[in-house]
Amino acid sequence: MSKTLLVRLAAISIASLGAWVAYTQNPQAPPQLKLNKIADDLYEIEGDGGNVAVYLTNEGTIVIDDKFERDYADIMAKVKSITDKPVKYVLNTHQHGDHTGGNAKMLDASAEIIAHKNARANMVEGKMPGVPRISFNDETEVFLGGKEVRAHHFGRGHTNGDAVIYFPGARAIHTGDLYTVGQSSAPVTVAPFIDYSANGSAVEWTKTLDGILNSGWDFDTVIPGHGPIMHKADLVKYRADFAKMQTRVRGLVRGGQSKEEITKVLVAEFGWSPNPQALGSRAIEPMIAEFKK
Repeated sequence: MSKTLLVRLAAISIASLGAWVAYTQNPQAPPQLKLNKIADDLYEIEGDGGNVAVYLTNEGTIVIDDKFERDYADIMAKVKSITDKPVKYVLNTHQHGDHTGGNAKMLDASAEIIAHKNARANMVEGKMPGVPRISFNDETEVFLGGKEVRAHHFGRGHTNGDAVIYFPGARAIHTGDLYTVGQSSAPVTVAPFIDYSANGSAVEWTKTLDGILNSGWDFDTVIPGHGPIMHKADLVKYRADFAKMQTRVRGLVRGGQSKEEITKVLVAEFGWSPNPQALGSRAIEPMIAEFKK
């Protein structure tokens, strides 16, 4: 790869990171969050940032992600409406501020934060508040109140530190932003944000999804990073649609199509935003470079 291209990619990655920071520090008042029941001991909190999972035990509560800092009070109010047990652990699916913004306040409230080692390193590098005090390489487990929660790193995709959380007792997983659900008029909607500033990968994303689907985990319910609660069949379809997008983009890149032409295809066929300043759109140029390798 040429030195000029490396400099351009670095500039794009920095710009993408800057946009993400601006997005995650939006000072506007947050909308009201909504609590959804999945099972007697598993709930989801949607709205204003990444989806939060709340797992109840008789010894304490395990929370997955904690949205923006501004959502902390509302998250805790929702938790207290279903249990009188304290939050003991928070597992981060990755480092972005719409999933980790409440970390610092969770730590102040004596919860322990856990994340993949790369997610932690990304937070340290970004000088983000609430850096996890516990990290893991491939997999870790939390045992509390006779229940188990697993966190596993299957590989790169959205970032280099994505963790998927498994609730064996509830037959459910939380994917973080490896799987998000949106709506568009395109034939399929596969419009991920590949965070190249955090060493994400469009090329490796399907391999990471295959790791989830071939893990042997017994699950049906899927809590995506953003969007409504889904099922395993939806994740299987998303993986297939993602592969279609990879094949399409790879063919366009090898055919010498321009960034503008590739962008038009992504918007029309896969539901990408037409706004060039959108987070996903900012990743198109480094994605093209990745497919050229």
